[in-house]
Amino acid sequence: MSIETFLSYINTYGYIIICIFLFFGIVGIPAPEESLLFFIGVLIDQSSLAFIPAGLSAFFGAFSGMIFAYAIGKYVGMPFVHKYGKYVGITEERWIKVKEKYKGNIKKTIVFGFYIPGIRQISPYFAGMNKVPFMQFLYTSVLGTLVWTMPFILIGYYTSGVFNINLEYMPYIGLFLMLLFIVFGIVKYSKKRNT
Repeated sequence: MSIETFLSYINTYGYIIICIFLFFGIVGIPAPEESLLFFIGVLIDQSSLAFIPAGLSAFFGAFSGMIFAYAIGKYVGMPFVHKYGKYVGITEERWIKVKEKYKGNIKKTIVFGFYIPGIRQISPYFAGMNKVPFMQFLYTSVLGTLVWTMPFILIGYYTSGVFNINLEYMPYIGLFLMLLFIVFGIVKYSKKRNT
């Protein structure tokens, strides 16, 4: 999606489009959520968006995605995940990875799982299926959503204030961040495999 397209969506639909994009990103439809949050910060710095509505839209989009996925996990459960999980990126390998993470500490996995693509999508489904108490899930999701959305928005905001970021280059910045993440993952995997 081009910058002009995204800005036209915001002009047409308002801040709700940010909420919708992040909702679907959490539910499991692949999207570059970190790049979007960074981009929102840049747009705030360039006065194309207002900080409070953009920040609230990002927060509520991600948070409502968490609650929705938790409800699916709790009330529909494993049959739904096995049948439809593959369409939203929930593979057997990711599912096993989340189980291992959950065994350690449920609260930390929900909060810091936001920073791990794949875990962030599976975590709320898994919490629902494992009957994590709703209030516990609620407050850890609020905390996780805040510590995930706000730093990326602020990084975009302050980076744009220091460096003049041309909006035409935003897709390339997102691609660079994604490649950086992939290289980091490969290096980490290689080190783990060699030990």
